[in-house]
Amino acid sequence: MGFNISNNYKAVVIGGSAGSFQGVTKILAGLPQDFELPIIMCLHRLKHVRNGFVEALSIKSINPVVEPSDKESIKRGKVYLAPSNYHLSMELGNTFSLSTEDMVNNSRPAIDITLESAAYIFKEKLIGILLSGANRDGAIGMKKIKERGGLTIVQDPAECMIDTMPKAALSITSIDHVLRTDQIIQFFSELNKSTIKQ
Repeated sequence: MGFNISNNYKAVVIGGSAGSFQGVTKILAGLPQDFELPIIMCLHRLKHVRNGFVEALSIKSINPVVEPSDKESIKRGKVYLAPSNYHLSMELGNTFSLSTEDMVNNSRPAIDITLESAAYIFKEKLIGILLSGANRDGAIGMKKIKERGGLTIVQDPAECMIDTMPKAALSITSIDHVLRTDQIIQFFSELNKSTIKQ
């Protein structure tokens, strides 16, 4: 499966909820050894369970997984995970912003907030990926990424444990690619080759 990857992408943002953990760990484990784009993840998680999640992802991930602090700079070669019970946004100057404002889509962190802010900062240089999940959080964020010229990918609903989230995105946006997890890994491999060439 060939992908027409021509843009000089600067970041990847991934959203997921129920049923996405397995896909996320597979994707992180399948990253190319020299993958340098920052990966920013917003995954719905239990707000009272603060430990173990980063460690579980780190075991599988090629790149280091961290929960960013407020005003921390976004760096290449890292995987960032929205901390439990905080909304994660990106700001001008390539930094993160954390907030404890009201829940959005019954969630904090809310995927829409992370995706929309990433779309605003990175515009056409952003890749947005939405995985398995049980509500519509992330659908509007994917629409914003598409509107601002970014590349959009959703996990194939047929592969998802719960397909509500990718189907919600597909219902309101013309998504660029509908892919299984192994195809997303292949996409990252081809993306890495095109990034190295530039």
